Amino acid sequence: MVFADLLTFVALTVSLPRTVRWMRYSAPIALLIAVAQVLVEGARWQMIPAYVLTGMFLLAWLLKNIAPAGQPAEQKRTHRVAFGSAVGMGVLGLVVSIALPTVLPVFRFPHPSGRYEIGTLTYDWVDASRQGVFSADPNARRELMAQIWYPAKKDSSSPRAPYIADANVVAPALARLFHLPEFTFGHLKYVTTNAISSAPVSDDQPSYPVLIFLEGLDGFRQMNTFQVEELVSRGYVVAAIDQPYTAASVVFPDGRQVAGLSKDQINVLIQQSVEPVESAPTLNGRALKDGIIPYLAQDAMFTLDQLTALNQADPNGILTGRLDVQRAGIFGVSLGGITVNEACRLDPRFQACLVMDAPTPADVVKAGLQQPTMWITRDAKTMQLEGWPQADIDQTQTTMRAAFESLRGDGYFVQVPGMFHVNLTDIPNWSPLFPRLGVTGPIDGQRAHDVISMYSVAFFDRHLIGSPAALLDGPASKYPEVLFETRQP
Repeated sequence: MVFADLLTFVALTVSLPRTVRWMRYSAPIALLIAVAQVLVEGARWQMIPAYVLTGMFLLAWLLKNIAPAGQPAEQKRTHRVAFGSAVGMGVLGLVVSIALPTVLPVFRFPHPSGRYEIGTLTYDWVDASRQGVFSADPNARRELMAQIWYPAKKDSSSPRAPYIADANVVAPALARLFHLPEFTFGHLKYVTTNAISSAPVSDDQPSYPVLIFLEGLDGFRQMNTFQVEELVSRGYVVAAIDQPYTAASVVFPDGRQVAGLSKDQINVLIQQSVEPVESAPTLNGRALKDGIIPYLAQDAMFTLDQLTALNQADPNGILTGRLDVQRAGIFGVSLGGITVNEACRLDPRFQACLVMDAPTPADVVKAGLQQPTMWITRDAKTMQLEGWPQADIDQTQTTMRAAFESLRGDGYFVQVPGMFHVNLTDIPNWSPLFPRLGVTGPIDGQRAHDVISMYSVAFFDRHLIGSPAALLDGPASKYPEVLFETRQP
């Protein structure tokens, strides 16, 4: 569409040779392309300058080519002014039309490196045994939205699943968190993934080990699609859950929407789990002596229960008998990483635990973890460069290190200097401008994703599948920037 506008600009401003007379009709051609773009791909705000430019060029073209010859002098002057204005704004309009969809594009996820294709399903689960502590209603039960990705049969013809199915609600919530206009991330509804909805499970293995992913504070269940897709392509089933009131926004199938609590409201509950104080915070009149993390950890345990039930009888008829829940792992970023610690302390069914850039709850530091655990994080200097408060840096570094040192299973401490917190999510894919703005730190965003994905795969391969994982034997020449430590009980 922008290329058609460029041709129209040339046709309006220079004399065309006879060999390219077709360019004289580039303005109506550009209009047809604009209409097709809206109908086929969908209108988006980044394209508004291109839409306006197409209309202006069409007007200039009409004035130049279709206006009757015998016009009064005053009318001719009016047309020349209108034509000149359109041409004068053409260069600026073209620059803006190209820049906006480039800076905030409808991006593509790289195809993962594993041999499996990816299928996906979504579920609405209610834990009837557990009260919803975030609700003042004593009869409220805890309800989660879950999305499962799994190894699928090859299928090159089926449409790919959307990145965020409820983007019309989730994207404005994310924009508000960044203090941006609500329409800023509206184009995310057009982004697709490498997954296919309801695809048949691959017959390569009778069943596949399961992993649970926990999102960060104010996040969404698909926020680590880069990592999830790589793991699934290597033969894992991954279940990610939206945890209402800590996620940015959760949309249930009946249309109900649950917005996340403010950071001030939720942070005091999180801190009570990490550094408890005598005067416990309250939520809906209930004192939470242990903070909110144990409650969120029960979400993960309930998810594993649901995966066990799905393996017995999936209502979709797709996953029945295909989930190896005896080989279960868990991973999470930020708040999800804090919760991973607690879930692994409470539930020995989680046989491998991956914590990404998160402090450790006080009870986990005190009791220690039994399972093999990996931490993926960065050094204190990088946290300072990102602008973290010193108190948060000290808490995160000290509690992670304490948990690593007290670990009773195999341990791996992976630090990536220069990697910012957002690099542990999909955000580096959202805009090529982020590195120039310093959002993603000194490290290349794709390089950070490669490091995270490969160490994740190596960790779960060794401790859930029993496969060799040379990457975990010591510092790797392929990733010289990584500071790698390991310990055995």
